[in-house]
Amino acid sequence: QVQLVESGGGLVQAGGSLSLSCAASVRTFSTYSMGWFRQAPGKEREFVASIAWSSATAYYADSVKGRFTISRDNAKNTVYLQMNSLKPEDTAVYYCAARSGLKIATRAGDFGAWGQGTQVTVSS
Repeated sequence: QVQLVESGGGLVQAGGSLSLSCAASVRTFSTYSMGWFRQAPGKEREFVASIAWSSATAYYADSVKGRFTISRDNAKNTVYLQMNSLKPEDTAVYYCAARSGLKIATRAGDFGAWGQGTQVTVSS
C-alpha cells in the first residue's frame, strides 16, 4: 500500500506562487500515475492535474491550465505541483493521489491512495 505525504502549502497573496510536493513511500513509484485534487469548503473534491508514469502525458483542469504545472521525479518518489498566478478561488485543501498502473486518470474514483492534504490559501 502506497503512502503519500504532501508538503508546501501555505498562505500567499493573489498573483503569487506556491510549490507543492508529494512524497510516496513505495518502491515501484514509476509504475503509478499520479494526480492532484483539491477541495474547497462546502464543495466537492475536484481534479487539478495528473501525470503519467513517464511524464510523457499530463492533464490539467481548465481552471488551472497555463498556471499550474505537474511534474514528477521517479528517482525521488516525488510528484510536484507548481502553482503560479494564484487566485483566491484556488484556495482549498490540495490532495495528492496515486493510481496503480500506467494509465493516466482524471477521476477521483480511479485513484486508490490519497495523502492527508495540505492547505493552500490565496488572499485577495
